[in-house]
Amino acid sequence: MTEQHLSALLTTAEAKKASDGWVKPPEGRHLTLYTAFNGASLTVSRVEAVRSEGGLVRARTAKGETFVLALADIFAGAIDASPSSGRKAGFAAT
Repeated sequence: MTEQHLSALLTTAEAKKASDGWVKPPEGRHLTLYTAFNGASLTVSRVEAVRSEGGLVRARTAKGETFVLALADIFAGAIDASPSSGRKAGFAAT
């Protein structure tokens, strides 16, 4: 992944830079980062904040884990759908 690719992913997710320096998508949305190196792959899901500097990406998950990844090893990213405020199927309003 390039800085331009990462920037496009964060822009699409409507992520904003917080006062602590982390870039965060809106509340309730998460990212998934897909990485691979020498035939081994790693999927980092439920990422709630990222920070990129010097070819490294720090990804903090909803569980409080922090992954340090090489930007060059990330090949794709996904953005979770916005949480819906509607009712779940199968439940009728009374």
